[in-house]
Amino acid sequence: MRSKAAFIVGTGVGYVLGTRAGRQRFEKIAALSRRAWQDPRVQSRVSDLEAKAADLAKAEASALVGRVTGSVRSAVGSARGGSSGDAPESTDAYTTGTTYTTGTTDGTTDGSAVGR
Repeated sequence: MRSKAAFIVGTGVGYVLGTRAGRQRFEKIAALSRRAWQDPRVQSRVSDLEAKAADLAKAEASALVGRVTGSVRSAVGSARGGSSGDAPESTDAYTTGTTYTTGTTDGTTDGSAVGR
């Protein structure tokens, strides 16, 4: 209950002080901030930071591609039963004639060759 009362009082005080400053004060603050943003020194610094961010993004993107490629190859190798993590380039269950065993409704298994 105390926090609700404090919030209401704080909101009321902020409203009263804000309306006293009025629209003129708001416009003055907005003009000052626009002028500061358009200052050549600020824009120069912003351009430098944008260039650094772009360079960092390019460097991280190329490193990320390598990590993702390695992870995918490892996952594919694991899914195919490989222990080294190196998946063969063009191996596919449908083209190699891998035999899969499937269960039937009576509990027996049926070995069927895929891709033959």
